[in-house]
Amino acid sequence: MLYYLFEWFKQNSIKVPGSALFQFITFRVLLAVLFSLIVSMIFGKKLIRFLVEKQIGETVRDLGLAGEQQKKGTPTMGGFIIILAILIPTFLLADLHKAYIRLMIFSTIWLGLIGFIDDYLKMRAKRIAKEQGVPYKKGDKDGLAGWFKVLGQVVLGVVVGATLYFNSNTLVYREYVGQSLPTDTTGWKTVTLGKEKKVFVPAKEPITTIPFVKNHEFNYSKLLPAGIRNLSWVLYILIVIFIITAVSNGANLTDGLDGLATGTSAVIGACLGIFAYASGNIRFAEYLNIMYIPNLGELSIFIGALIGACLGFLWYNAYPAQVFMGDTGSLTLGGIIAALAIIVRKEWLIPIFCGVFLVEVLSVTIQVTYFRYTKKKYGEGRRVFLMSPLHHHYQKLGYHESKIVTRFWIVTILCVAFAIATLKIR
Repeated sequence: MLYYLFEWFKQNSIKVPGSALFQFITFRVLLAVLFSLIVSMIFGKKLIRFLVEKQIGETVRDLGLAGEQQKKGTPTMGGFIIILAILIPTFLLADLHKAYIRLMIFSTIWLGLIGFIDDYLKMRAKRIAKEQGVPYKKGDKDGLAGWFKVLGQVVLGVVVGATLYFNSNTLVYREYVGQSLPTDTTGWKTVTLGKEKKVFVPAKEPITTIPFVKNHEFNYSKLLPAGIRNLSWVLYILIVIFIITAVSNGANLTDGLDGLATGTSAVIGACLGIFAYASGNIRFAEYLNIMYIPNLGELSIFIGALIGACLGFLWYNAYPAQVFMGDTGSLTLGGIIAALAIIVRKEWLIPIFCGVFLVEVLSVTIQVTYFRYTKKKYGEGRRVFLMSPLHHHYQKLGYHESKIVTRFWIVTILCVAFAIATLKIR
């Protein structure tokens, strides 16, 4: 709301020291990072104390992993810290009239709610088991059914896909390459770059960016026969649903070691911030020869809050963790990352900058598939990895948890650097 306050000062010619700084998005982004850190640090301590008092702790199965018993009783549902640290700076500093900001606020609240219900049902099952004096086994049917969580991700996919396809405020602009301008140029943008003028044309099509090719744009409607390309919105929404579901579950699987999902998400958030800034600035977009997407500037404030929230939560989640994010945090972070990648039209780069999420998902898929195959063929299930997801495989090999997490962060930084480099590698 500070944004609207300083806008009101400006409209009414009221001079307030420092009010001119709010006109600069870069200043508000830095404030968003700072505010999210403050919120997570202050609120985090109080939430952890509350969770400890309510005995909302993690139940640990005996998997033979080093240090697993020390995690028993560690408070979970700490994802609330991340959600509040994202939303509060966004409400304070961003222009809430922008479609992208509203879309990301909805995504955060929606998946946070689904994750919270799942975590709450698990906590209630633990409490009931304790009151009845029976042992609680992690993995019992105590949380949300898997299909319900997928349904929630599908709903988010429909909202994100439909908004990007149909909303008039989510247009993508591409450089006009014709010899002469037509009579009607309503909505077109003319920009002077150096000594020449360039014209950018709005495009309401399901287009995205593909890496490593000279003509780096791809229109999803080309996947359909010419006769039904008017239904390209259906295909686009289905693709968005798949991406959000996959990335959200990938983040959920990655959240298995102290600080792993949190630090990885912070690095990925920085990558998406660079993409948003480049695509939202018409001069950078022209220089890099990428799509110009207006109104992405405000989105960088949300991304700044995301990065600050992850770093603030990492203060409590780093080894040895004082709190776990639970599904409240992991599902939300995955959904946010997927939605941001789709908004900046860089979803084909997700396998690169979300490389850690990808290998975690693949390790589980390979392990389960091979186990079932060998059990059917030989009567005994066999494994490719000592344990999945992949981070547990390295634990079984004897690597310390902190070393695994740090190396996964380094791998993510390398993946992000390569993803950014693809803007010029063609």
